[in-house]
Amino acid sequence: MSDFIVEKLSKSVGDKTVFKDISFIIHDLDRIGLIGVNGTGKTTLLDVLSGISGFDGDVSPFSAKNDYQIGYLTQNPDFDDSKTVLDTVLSSDLKEIQLIREYELLMLNYSEDKQARLERVMAEMDSLQAWEIESQVKTVLSKLGIQNLSTPVGELSGGLRRRVQLAQVLLGNHDLLLLDEPTNHLDIESIQWLEQFLVQSSSAVVLVSHDRAFINNVTNRTLEIVCGHVEDYKVKYNEYLVLRKERREQQLRAYENQQKEIADTKAFIERFRYQATKAVQVQQRIRQLEKIVPIEVDEVDNSAMHLKFPPCLRSGDYPIICDDLRKDYGSHTVFDHVTLTIKRGEKVAFVGKNGEGKSTLVKCIMGEIPYTGKLKIGHNVQIGYFAQNQAQLLDDSISIYDTIDQVATGDMRLKINDLLGAFMFGGEIAEKKVKFLSGGERSRLSMIKLLLEPVNLLILDEPTNHLDLPSKDVLKEAIKAFDGTAIIVSHDREFLDGLVDKVYEFGGGKVVEHLGGIYDYLRARNASTIQEAIDNKTDNVTQTNAPSESNADNKQSYLERKEWQKKLNKAEKAVKECENRIAKMEQRIKELDALLADSKNASNMELVTEYTTIKQNLDEENEQWFTLSESLSELKNKV
Repeated sequence: MSDFIVEKLSKSVGDKTVFKDISFIIHDLDRIGLIGVNGTGKTTLLDVLSGISGFDGDVSPFSAKNDYQIGYLTQNPDFDDSKTVLDTVLSSDLKEIQLIREYELLMLNYSEDKQARLERVMAEMDSLQAWEIESQVKTVLSKLGIQNLSTPVGELSGGLRRRVQLAQVLLGNHDLLLLDEPTNHLDIESIQWLEQFLVQSSSAVVLVSHDRAFINNVTNRTLEIVCGHVEDYKVKYNEYLVLRKERREQQLRAYENQQKEIADTKAFIERFRYQATKAVQVQQRIRQLEKIVPIEVDEVDNSAMHLKFPPCLRSGDYPIICDDLRKDYGSHTVFDHVTLTIKRGEKVAFVGKNGEGKSTLVKCIMGEIPYTGKLKIGHNVQIGYFAQNQAQLLDDSISIYDTIDQVATGDMRLKINDLLGAFMFGGEIAEKKVKFLSGGERSRLSMIKLLLEPVNLLILDEPTNHLDLPSKDVLKEAIKAFDGTAIIVSHDREFLDGLVDKVYEFGGGKVVEHLGGIYDYLRARNASTIQEAIDNKTDNVTQTNAPSESNADNKQSYLERKEWQKKLNKAEKAVKECENRIAKMEQRIKELDALLADSKNASNMELVTEYTTIKQNLDEENEQWFTLSESLSELKNKV
């Protein structure tokens, strides 16, 4: 039996019953989207299915073959921070993986006395075709934007740690993949590759995602958690939306008919209660009333609300003008000859692979980094900027409600609770102190603050990473109604669809303008259908399924490999040391930002001088990092 059967599963958290006696079957090639309004228990169900969390009762509600393997992508990866990226991903009990790890260690610490063992390991790898697994591992990591495989995972950002965890789950020998928000921190190309990978995977998939396009492209079945039970729709997400609407309409009609029946029955009872000739009929009606089972109507998320940005000054006709703009870090050119004009009222998207310069151009616009060429900010431009580090600027000492109350004005002060509810801060949560919020919660709170600021140019860097579907709808509608200009750096195609009217693609040191929406861009880029653009079939299938290089190519001569490994180790060490210096500087800048924010330190010239010096040194160190990284990439390409 290869099905995973769930029968009469119940789960309570404290006094609350999350779901009761739910049953469903996960078949071999199912691609299931797990849907439900906030708080219905989507992540809780994944936790229970994975074994992380328990269930109510003593009898297991699960049936599957004895060796059924489950891989779970959680929101918070738990790693051994001392392990490298490669060692973390290759943490499998497979013999092939053990051989790859041993081969890597032998090559890393090569000496003549290890020659015989190295030959035996390579022979075993040949017999088990382990070279193909190694190739697949490196392909997957590359597709997810992870290049430096020797970096300890403890030195990675939260976004990169999530990608490592995703690679680990995808490469495991699993019968079932449980994926909680797998597209967070991925660019469009990585998401397209992931879609194709999951569609072609031999594992069953259950995923929770707030990326509508991703869900619709991957899933063939939808499970909705509603009113403590599960509704099973044997269709993809878009078709589920239609069926759910029809189902609720039927429920409402049935509910209304039942309420009319109840009202009529009660009226009959009250009218004839004291008439002896009607005593039998009255008793019959009473018994009928007692037997009626109330019809439940599926709950609907009513937290979404309409929101408008506060009025602001009208900007000049051209808020942003770039003329032959160029940005270099040492010998590395991020982009050059960038010439673009953004008109007042335009909504534009910045798209491209991670590391191609999207955020760099934003920093140029914000005046945070130097550049060459011309960049003009138009007349009366007031910029509202949302970046991932925006959450660090919140006041930890006050509550969520007070944070918004400080910036809300006019009628919006009367709608604070509604606004907080729309962004998943409803009820008692609003009184929670900011210092107790997670990174995602802090990002959402920062977004709410931005929505209340009087600006005429919005610059949003990955604004949807921590938003659920209703929250994204609130933000999207607010931006559409915004009469100012917006620049949106995003991987979320569904969010960008119908929102932007121009796309700037970053890649290869260039910025290319595409007129039209996000799907117009995807179609033009692939010179084919939208679906082909989404699936990216041609390139991705070829690369994913390509046979590994011949053993002769993989197995360089030992002396060549030894010399190359020495150079690689030296280059990786230099990059790592540079990254450590950058991290220390960035940490100190954060500390100084906090100190200088205190009015008592505003005139402390020692702090100001230290801040200025570190910023200059940080720019130089970033330039050095790009130079070292470029050298490292050249070395890796020689493999």
